[in-house]
Amino acid sequence: MDLALLRTFLAVHRAGSLTRAAADLGVSQPAVTAQIRTLEQRVGRELFVRLPRGVAPTAAADELARAVAPHLDALTAVAHETLIPDSGSHAVVRLGCPASLTTTLLLPALAPLMDEGLRVVVAGGQSEELVALLAAGRLDLTLSAVPPRLPGVTVLPLADEEYALVGAPRWKPFNHTEPFNHTGPFNRTEPFNRTGHTPVPVLDLAEDLPYIRLYWSSVFEAEPPSDAALVIPDLRGVLDAAVQGYGIAVLPRPLCAPALQAGTLVLLDEPEVPPIRTLFVAVRGQRARSKGVARVRDRLVGAASRW
Repeated sequence: MDLALLRTFLAVHRAGSLTRAAADLGVSQPAVTAQIRTLEQRVGRELFVRLPRGVAPTAAADELARAVAPHLDALTAVAHETLIPDSGSHAVVRLGCPASLTTTLLLPALAPLMDEGLRVVVAGGQSEELVALLAAGRLDLTLSAVPPRLPGVTVLPLADEEYALVGAPRWKPFNHTEPFNHTGPFNRTEPFNRTGHTPVPVLDLAEDLPYIRLYWSSVFEAEPPSDAALVIPDLRGVLDAAVQGYGIAVLPRPLCAPALQAGTLVLLDEPEVPPIRTLFVAVRGQRARSKGVARVRDRLVGAASRW
């Protein structure tokens, strides 16, 4: 079977769209459509269901992708590493990174490589979005707070990221010595300010309160407050709002550490076992696709021991 058909198939499977796959491959959409039809005729099965926007893989397509992705990615890696010379200072590595990690962890780790002339283009976003871009071939590697489980993506654990419940000094810390009370001023699912009467507003990244929910479920074993007073789709914005006193927030320790040291934020709770999430670095294929990508990956793995 023509490997070009499989390569096109894998691009469509990862992109979820004939149009995006064509852009990734640098060919026309009719050419991609024709190759998918040819492959479907040869395997005797429908591989994609056409949707109003994009395509959805069938079970046969998922099975084929799991079978061919590691081998095609390995061939691509060999081509990049042995047939295409490394461009040195002109190499560009396209790296995904959640915004909360960019200034606190990513940039300090990459500083030595930048001094050596490596060029990096950083894309921000949520972990799930960045992993999707990686699988579609639009990123070379990405940092992620969730373990990607996609065909053709190799994952390495980096470090555990600790989360803290913080707020401006105006807010009252939780008192674990008081009995749990669903209506009283020490109700742990509804924090109160120093007057003991007005519920403290909570801040988060999204309306479903992903960070507040993580803390409440793992530390308090309770449902979080039902609504956020302020939702900002960037943890740096949540940090700034917490410093300004708009409410309390759950933030990664590396992100809020400078504010805690400066006293503009205080810890509102100090559990024996704080909630953590594991950070991962994910690359396409079984091996890095270029020397530049390998250098960035290895640098992140080495730097993670100090995080």
